[in-house]
Amino acid sequence: MLVRTATEADWDKIYPFFKQIVDAGETYAYPEGLSSDAARALWMPPSPWLTVVARSGAGDATPGSGIAGSATMGPNRPGRGAHIATASFMVAPHAQGQGVGRRLGERVIEWAGATGYRGIQFNAVVETNTAAVHLWKALGFEIIGTVPGAFDHRRYGAVGLHVMFRPL
Repeated sequence: MLVRTATEADWDKIYPFFKQIVDAGETYAYPEGLSSDAARALWMPPSPWLTVVARSGAGDATPGSGIAGSATMGPNRPGRGAHIATASFMVAPHAQGQGVGRRLGERVIEWAGATGYRGIQFNAVVETNTAAVHLWKALGFEIIGTVPGAFDHRRYGAVGLHVMFRPL
């Protein structure tokens, strides 16, 4: 599986699964119904942020082709908090359960270490997203706190948001 820096040409392949995942109301607190431009501004911010895509299977390296997931990463806070990274991940529904999330997580850990961050903090992992919680724990993250009822889940109502951390 190839993970590479996302290009503007990739956005047309990212946006459909971004929209599907956000509009499902189960894992992201982004507003539903975001336009492509508004979503791109959230998912592909400028440097020091980096957005990557994962491509699975055979095929060429043409931007946009075979995109199975994406991650965006950067400083968790500005200024005196900028030594801790954060990241967000989305795996296209057709590619879930194929190791895409794990590979994206590994790439974020590699990038954060190489860039000089001292740790990675996830601010809002929905507690009912058990696959993500399990994956992040397997990659060395721990739950350092849970904000009760902080996420309005479409099916379950108010559920907690985990704050997860991994030192580097």
